Amino acid sequence: MTHPPHHDSPAPRDLVGIGIGPFNLSLAALAHPLTELDTAFYEQRPGFDWHPGLLIDGATLQVPFLADLVTLADPTSPWTFLNHLKSRDRLFPFYFAERFHIQRAEYDAYCRWVAGHLPALHFGHRVDAVRWNPDHEVFDVDFTRLGPGREPEATGRTRARNIVLGVGTEPHVPEPLRPLVDAPDMPVIHAADYLRHREQILAADHITVVGAGQSGAEVFLDLLRHRPPGHERIHWLARTGAFAPMEYSKLGLEHFTPDYTRYFHALAEPVRDRLVSTQWQLHKGIDAGTSAAIHDELYRRTLHGGWPDAVLTPGVHLRAAEHLTTGAIELHLEHTQQSTRSALTTHAVVLATGYRQRPLDRILAGLAPQLRRDSSARPHIDDQFRMVLDPAVTGCLYVQNAELHTHGVGTPDLGLAAWRSATILNSLTGKEPYPLPRRTSFTTFGLTTAPPRI
Repeated sequence: MTHPPHHDSPAPRDLVGIGIGPFNLSLAALAHPLTELDTAFYEQRPGFDWHPGLLIDGATLQVPFLADLVTLADPTSPWTFLNHLKSRDRLFPFYFAERFHIQRAEYDAYCRWVAGHLPALHFGHRVDAVRWNPDHEVFDVDFTRLGPGREPEATGRTRARNIVLGVGTEPHVPEPLRPLVDAPDMPVIHAADYLRHREQILAADHITVVGAGQSGAEVFLDLLRHRPPGHERIHWLARTGAFAPMEYSKLGLEHFTPDYTRYFHALAEPVRDRLVSTQWQLHKGIDAGTSAAIHDELYRRTLHGGWPDAVLTPGVHLRAAEHLTTGAIELHLEHTQQSTRSALTTHAVVLATGYRQRPLDRILAGLAPQLRRDSSARPHIDDQFRMVLDPAVTGCLYVQNAELHTHGVGTPDLGLAAWRSATILNSLTGKEPYPLPRRTSFTTFGLTTAPPRI
């Protein structure tokens, strides 16, 4: 450290955001025109970066372009996706392209455009701790400013009346494969790093993809398209009982509305926990277009006789893995329905095994005594996306994408980003700068209580 700690701002800010992913970027964009608010958002990465390892050519978002950072709260905002297109002189090409679902790379470019115009964003700043300061009735936020190589350059502190956590999720690696992922030069990677290692993976004699969600399907399709017919040598394994499609019916999509979020939040904790575990197909299945493209590619390779050398097997549990002296990798598998076991020798593994919420305990260690938790030691989060704190803490601690257990399957969905940001800003200001819709679905998710009829 070359400098002693300093105060980033002499006066407490109204809101400090920790993490700059799409959700906090949405909040920063909607907060920007509210000139009465003093806000700052901190992110340890040097710039906005949204799943760079999965920006595969042709891969699209699973939500329409209207689910941008701001439109569903304020379609007149200067930070809409359509205004991004206008600023790039691309409105007419987009109009004729007739695309309701845009490519991931295009969404990433849009977010970078927004991030480049918001002065409240501070990249290269790692937040280290958050504490409540009872003497000044503010949160103390300690951070480290990072250099170009992410080395610490200086420490600092800012104060805030309110905090919003948007630290997102991190790649999940199954326990049996962690030693291999951590080993240097080992061709075992999480799908989050796929594009960075794609050439190394493609050079392997045999490749295994683990995971049957959208990422697994996109990686398998991309690998398949880059391997010669008859010499594909790819296994695709899934723990689920099928390579299941994502629920994308119009009424099914109403689970991603504010109406359902409010209904879910009002349920009892055990009921919510049971529901979350059964609703995986609402957000973890495979897009029908991707599934069809995989089948089309496999079918195309049968036109001149023979079958592609690709094996797709659902219902498989990965028990263990080891690195052989030959340089190959041996995966020990168990079929959950047959109760049979076998070993698969492969030379590269891509883990499309999803993401888990980043632990908040380190950053919130200073607030641990003030946090109120449920029976599973998870934070209580109210209907305004605030963590429930000790009444002595007069500031609010908001969360984004850390409330699956209290707000349901819409938590990680980009389509609810603008609505949640607007809800937070309305709560923060005590006003209604963003009027919210009173009804958003045709489905009524619960019975309304009515007085007895006589």
